[in-house]
Amino acid sequence: MLQGKKILLGVTGSIAAYKAATLVRLLVKQGALVKVVMSDSAQDFITPLTLSTLSKNPVYHKFVLNEEGEWANHVDLALWADCLLIAPATTNTIAKMAHGLCDNLLLATYLSAKSKVFIAPAMDLDMYAHPSTQQNLNTLKNYGNIVLPVGSGELASGLKGDGRMLEPEEIIAFLTKHITTTQTLKNKKVLVTAGPTYESIDPVRFIGNHSSGKMGFALAEEFAQHGAEVTLIAGPTDLKLNNSLIKRIDVTSADEMFDKTVQLFSKADIAVMSAAVADYTPEKVSITKIKKSGDELHLKLKKTKDILAELGKHKTKKQLLVGFALETDNEIVNAKQKLERKNLDFIVLNSLRTKGAGFGHDTNKITIIDRAGEQTEFKLKSKAEVANDIVQKIINLKHA
Repeated sequence: MLQGKKILLGVTGSIAAYKAATLVRLLVKQGALVKVVMSDSAQDFITPLTLSTLSKNPVYHKFVLNEEGEWANHVDLALWADCLLIAPATTNTIAKMAHGLCDNLLLATYLSAKSKVFIAPAMDLDMYAHPSTQQNLNTLKNYGNIVLPVGSGELASGLKGDGRMLEPEEIIAFLTKHITTTQTLKNKKVLVTAGPTYESIDPVRFIGNHSSGKMGFALAEEFAQHGAEVTLIAGPTDLKLNNSLIKRIDVTSADEMFDKTVQLFSKADIAVMSAAVADYTPEKVSITKIKKSGDELHLKLKKTKDILAELGKHKTKKQLLVGFALETDNEIVNAKQKLERKNLDFIVLNSLRTKGAGFGHDTNKITIIDRAGEQTEFKLKSKAEVANDIVQKIINLKHA
């Protein structure tokens, strides 16, 4: 299934670099077009000549001028690739990738990549288990990269445990599985909402919440990776999209999000409403800044328009509608009631009681409840991984 795929392999300075030879040979055998980028230290473990011979392409490890005399071969390589696979990925390279450092050709190519990036870690067990390494891996996942699991067994240090790079055959299987499922939502129109809304009190102040938008952005990226045509309606947030094919519409208030969402819903096959929309908004907005006076300020609030309820009223049998519930008590009962009340196909529940879940975090812990009564609880994961779980649920429902 890798026939004709352009795969750029990044090799870093790990003893596991010797496996790159087998990896290249297997990729070529699968019909893939392979180019290799090496860090300087990787050449201490395997020669460029070996990988060049096996890939039938030059191996890159230095910045060079292109035909126009420009210093841009990292850009050319990044644009060429259908996917970038870094195997092995050392602790050092992972840390640099997570923090945007760029001191060699491979890192420059990674930072220029527009394709999906796969990372196969390789290191000793204590390095792998170290909190800084785990944090860096989670950061890379939240950037939309795919981090492969590590193997367990005897390591180069003589110790036994987690940290081995997966065997080339396992990496090929992982890569093949992902690539063959990326177009499962091709030609499907998906609408996603993300982030908070800000309800103005005056030109300076507003009522808002702590939503960062990370969950909605991760969902939009995941849908796009599966070939969907994605429109993201985002409340106020500093987040950026990695996939340039996602159409982004920025709004501020609950009314603006309501209008845009209702306008676009009729054309959507799938709608996932992950935004934390304000339930109430000031009845009157002062056109000038409200001056401080007295010990109290009384605001009269009115209900905002209910986006989920409105979409649920107009949902057709061909459409799939998903909502979110953030609860602090009676989580399951409240989520099930919302599922029925809003006419959802399933609801994603997360609780503020769970450490590392909810607003502002890079991780989330969810329970999915569908109309058939099936209740699936997931462990705490990065929001990119949670997005994958939610999209897989949708794919299963669409193909049921």
